[in-house]
Amino acid sequence: MKTRKLGNSGLEVSALGLGCMGMSFSYGEPADKKEMIALMHEAIEAGVTFFDTAEIYGPHTNEELVGEALLPYHDKVVLATKFGFRYVDGKEAGVDSSPANIRRAVEGSLKRLKTDYIDLLYQHRVDPDTAIEEVAETVKALIQEGKVKHWGMSEAGVKNIRRAHAVLPLTALQSEYSMWWRKPEEELIPTLEELGIGFVPFSPLGRGFLTGNIDKNTTFVPTDFRKKLPRFQQENLDSNQALVDLIRQVAADKQTTPAQIALAWLLAQKPWIVPIPGTTKRTRLMENLGAVDLVLGTKELVELNAALSKIAIVGERYPEALAKTTEL
Repeated sequence: MKTRKLGNSGLEVSALGLGCMGMSFSYGEPADKKEMIALMHEAIEAGVTFFDTAEIYGPHTNEELVGEALLPYHDKVVLATKFGFRYVDGKEAGVDSSPANIRRAVEGSLKRLKTDYIDLLYQHRVDPDTAIEEVAETVKALIQEGKVKHWGMSEAGVKNIRRAHAVLPLTALQSEYSMWWRKPEEELIPTLEELGIGFVPFSPLGRGFLTGNIDKNTTFVPTDFRKKLPRFQQENLDSNQALVDLIRQVAADKQTTPAQIALAWLLAQKPWIVPIPGTTKRTRLMENLGAVDLVLGTKELVELNAALSKIAIVGERYPEALAKTTEL
């Protein structure tokens, strides 16, 4: 497995990480616990060293799963989790990055992950009621206490990234980035490059759409998060099929799969980009990891990007209410 460093931090991880959210949250009923533990162990055997979870996934249950699976391997892997929400009666009740809530979240994550320290701690969403400088100072104290090694932000805008980085240098920024969500190329990626911050794209396969296995006839169970997303409404899936058709053609020319093309395209953008595709299936895990060794040449990338620029993507990525909490 090839490795990459997240920006100037020196934190080295496998070129592809594993997003663990879908194993127990957001994409229908939770998968079988024993099977997911076995899947994570297979990922480690294949060279994956970067695993992503969050307090809100479940909530809490995904951290417990990851903690149990990776307990024997923590000295060999990088664990990333996130804080930033408050809970009422066990249910998420809005963003909260107050110092007290950060400490509550970290103590809980340490217990659930069965570890003495968190390798990479993200603020999950910017809290408009807590100055980002105060958040950074709180995390700085946690680092000094040995409870956190590195920190990052998720779905944050460039102004808050700059303010946070000035107090405590960020190791990574996590946000959505793929062939059907390229907005990060406008301001985010240039800012990260300037500041020496790594980029960890989530949903690099467009929540499954870019694999070519989802179309207008696909139905989602009520507990599948995609059922609520504008881009996954039937008419938008149909309109966006042109993107999948393009990826399929490139994959056929390269004798590979659409998923591998989508991931290889991301890896080719910058050497400090580390996507974290998620899966609950061994075959998909191995397929995704195959993208690390797939090289898209300069000419191929130019031609592919030119073709991508001609495809208009239809539908917002989030409902309006949820979109307001991103890119602050």
